[in-house]
Amino acid sequence: MARKDKEQDSENPGRLKQIALTYKMTKRVDRWIGLVISAVGLGTFGVVLGIGFLIGHPIYLGVLGFLVALLTTAIVFGRRAERAAFSQMEGQPGAAAAVLENLRRGFAFTPAVAINRNQDVVHRAVGKCGVVLVGEGNPNRLKTLMAAEKRRMNRVVSDVPVHDVIVGTGEDQVPLKKLRTKVMKFPRVLPGHRVTEVNDRLRAMGDLMSNMPLPKGPMPKGMRLPKGGPQQRRGR
Repeated sequence: MARKDKEQDSENPGRLKQIALTYKMTKRVDRWIGLVISAVGLGTFGVVLGIGFLIGHPIYLGVLGFLVALLTTAIVFGRRAERAAFSQMEGQPGAAAAVLENLRRGFAFTPAVAINRNQDVVHRAVGKCGVVLVGEGNPNRLKTLMAAEKRRMNRVVSDVPVHDVIVGTGEDQVPLKKLRTKVMKFPRVLPGHRVTEVNDRLRAMGDLMSNMPLPKGPMPKGMRLPKGGPQQRRGR
């Protein structure tokens, strides 16, 4: 019993530290975050407590209002923190991969299935909507890169819908903060077992970057591909 208490005590400081770090990160981008969450918490508590006085149960509604205020504050803080994180990641190579890795269950994600010397990257997500190719980089070069990847996939999954998404702020592009919502809105046409089957077939086909070690998360801006394609390197 004492051992469990010690484990819980060791976890709590870590969680509090994580919340504090998240708040500091958000504060750098959203300077009003402190005032906003305070206003939301106090306002929610005040409304519920006022209702308690009106119906003659101030203590009961006061406790309930405190709990509701905590929940509301946590939700608002989480959304603003997420928005701040997206704004800091915007434009960084590999940022889309970090978002796609956190898609809901039902998606199989493979980063960097295609890439060129200019660090234009195409990621792949397979779900009930079919295959989603997400590109980040120069839109003109990405169209060529994604078309080549489509032709490659067509050899093994020609009957599966393929959706193109280019991350950016230009015309016909999807901002990073809306990427997850965009992917989740595609119509679902595949049953669960087909998702696994399609992903297995694509992975068996092999990926351009399968033999190259890649760091997780956003790629370093100075990263460059070695000279020669994968076939040239294998031939050496």
